[in-house]
Amino acid sequence: KDVRDAVVAARKAFEPWAGRTAYNRGQILYRIAEMLEGRQAQFVEELRAAGLGKAAASAEVGAAVDRWVWYAGWADKLAAVHGSANPVAGPFFNFSTPEPTGVVGVLAPDSALLGLVSVLAPVIVSGNTCVLVASEPAPLPAVTLAEVLATSDLPGGVVNILTGQRAELAPWLASHMDLNALDLAGVEAGQVPVLEEAAAGNLKRVLRPQEGADWSAAPGTGRMTAFLETKTVWHPVGV
Repeated sequence: KDVRDAVVAARKAFEPWAGRTAYNRGQILYRIAEMLEGRQAQFVEELRAAGLGKAAASAEVGAAVDRWVWYAGWADKLAAVHGSANPVAGPFFNFSTPEPTGVVGVLAPDSALLGLVSVLAPVIVSGNTCVLVASEPAPLPAVTLAEVLATSDLPGGVVNILTGQRAELAPWLASHMDLNALDLAGVEAGQVPVLEEAAAGNLKRVLRPQEGADWSAAPGTGRMTAFLETKTVWHPVGV
């Protein structure tokens, strides 16, 4: 039921969020970074409770703040970098622009904060909404992040964070017919084929997990483009 309710909320929020200007979405992501930084001490303590040393926990919180800022900077650049004007025969102006896919289900990795941010930020920066299943062994930073999101001008329903057993929640996300895409970042390799088969019911886009993923490595644009559709428009000119 929690999964169903979360998808309903994400679907309701999708059109208004996708309709916002890229600049405004970037502003909101910058604000999330500021709010997270303001609660740095709390996140450090929660990561220490999850087993990290003080120095490692502090470094991870700082890296998570930087990750939000990095993705925020891409908000108004995606269309320029991944869109194009296409040369065609005849009196037409032809151009392609990236658009959000829709509602994305994310199974977050066990990296309780940096991995969480690394799979969440690229989904929402381009206008998608999200239903995210938090780290199973260390869900507390995700719960605190939900508080940060709720107080950072992010509209309700854009991000819906669930806690619980990943193996129990994942099949319902994968088979949900109103979900447009699925990120399997936190799923074990043996479970991937079953979830991919369930996701094929409505032709979801599926991003497979990366074996041995290093969430502290510099991010690329791959996680953003994985959940973008390309719209191509023909427009007559000189007529």
